[in-house]
Amino acid sequence: MDWGAVIVAAGRGTRMGSADNKPYLPLGDRPVLAHTLEAFERCAAVSSVVLVVAPGEEGRAKAVASEFGARKVRAIVPGGTERQDSVYAGLDALATQGVLVHDAARPLVTPEQIEACCREAERHGSAALAVPVKDTIKIEGEKGFMTATPDRSALWSVQTPQAFGREELMRAHRLAKEEGAFATDDTMLLERLGRKVAIVPGDYRNLKITTPEDLPVAELFLARRRREEPN
Repeated sequence: MDWGAVIVAAGRGTRMGSADNKPYLPLGDRPVLAHTLEAFERCAAVSSVVLVVAPGEEGRAKAVASEFGARKVRAIVPGGTERQDSVYAGLDALATQGVLVHDAARPLVTPEQIEACCREAERHGSAALAVPVKDTIKIEGEKGFMTATPDRSALWSVQTPQAFGREELMRAHRLAKEEGAFATDDTMLLERLGRKVAIVPGDYRNLKITTPEDLPVAELFLARRRREEPN
């Protein structure tokens, strides 16, 4: 199966509390987005990338891709009001059989993790990186009170990339839009079709930069990775 990637960089990142959008914040010696693009550039399974950016930031994203050698970027398209709209815009700009959907704000993903998602999706139809939940999770019933505790051994925190057949994912998006269904990630849309999504064991270092506290943690992980890399 040939694989393309939709990298979503269209969110405004209000929880970050920054004047700039997350993809363009500095992480080490380059913007967050450049790290993300580099991982897909280095993954042999991925032949093309579509970047989905906030309207008006197409030129800025193109400059980052050009400066840091992201040759697989085939298109840069504006995103929509919701994440689902942005992902669908990216899907529509791809022509590959398989698609990986990835958040630009997860810059520490590795080529090996991307490859593993592709291979598991080829076996099972769809797949996503995930890590076991560390904390005990509580369900709130009456506002402000805990009423139940799900079994932690069955809980996973899903990450990206998430890998699918492109046509099936587009169909899931269209159905959700027709029915007014909202999903926080693409695996939820496949679940609505009755599909199972294979779990690909991920890494806690593949964090999503969401709040100000996440950026220095990502800096530490990046520095450690570079120290461990062979010269």
